Amino acid sequence: MAMILKGKGVVSQLNDEIKTRSLNLQKQGIQPTLAVVRLGERPDDLAYERGLTKRAEKTGVMVKKCVYPQDLSQDALLEQIGQLNRDASVHGILIFRPLPESIDDRAVRSALAPEKDVDGITDASQAGLYSGSGTGFSPCTAEACIRMLTHYDIPIEGKRAVVIGRSQVIGKPVSLLLLARNATVTICHSRTENLPEVCREADILIAAAGHAGTVTADCFREGQTVIDVAVNVAPDGTMCGDADYDAAVSIADAVTPVPGGVGTVTSSVLMDHVVTAAERAQK
Repeated sequence: MAMILKGKGVVSQLNDEIKTRSLNLQKQGIQPTLAVVRLGERPDDLAYERGLTKRAEKTGVMVKKCVYPQDLSQDALLEQIGQLNRDASVHGILIFRPLPESIDDRAVRSALAPEKDVDGITDASQAGLYSGSGTGFSPCTAEACIRMLTHYDIPIEGKRAVVIGRSQVIGKPVSLLLLARNATVTICHSRTENLPEVCREADILIAAAGHAGTVTADCFREGQTVIDVAVNVAPDGTMCGDADYDAAVSIADAVTPVPGGVGTVTSSVLMDHVVTAAERAQK
């Protein structure tokens, strides 16, 4: 029976650390602040915003809500982002996406200052991750995977890691983060041949394809750690990941649940990035 890697303990420890750092900044007259840029009233955006605000309150981060109409023009949005870039009291900027079709996502990402890009969406942040220069920040969900492994003392150095998924948000960045910690990394995707055979070679298997049922029982072996990043809705309406959870629990050594796993850690990583940005700005 596998050990269940729940996110709750990771979040609790991380929140305590962030709160301490936030208080230290506040003693110096600096209030770590995250600007949330939202267009319209999409239910999923509103739900994420509520959860994010609660997490911010627990970590001493202030949230500045910048809400605009759904039909805001691209030029007007770029001007608002420019103002936030220049606002020294704002340390991080989170732009809710996807944006309306009338707005060029690349232009918006390019307008965001890398030092305030706490969710790692700019080309400069991604280049910093690739080069190891420290410019910008890693995408939060990708970094949450590493935080989970570190918290549970699961070795990364020298281990074989297989990542299923090649997105800019999770697959590619988590592969780079694993490489930076001296793992040997294989990236798989929808065109990978003999996927189960490749997966069974992994000491650390990260499922991030975004399709329920991608990772089947024949992908697992004893000794593995399975990190399931995806959040899908099953036919019965329940949430599930990419992996066959019951099979993973009965075969692998350690498994993250969905929900209650990596996803719960992501917003705490975001708050950590905001506080780090505030510390960097202070220096």
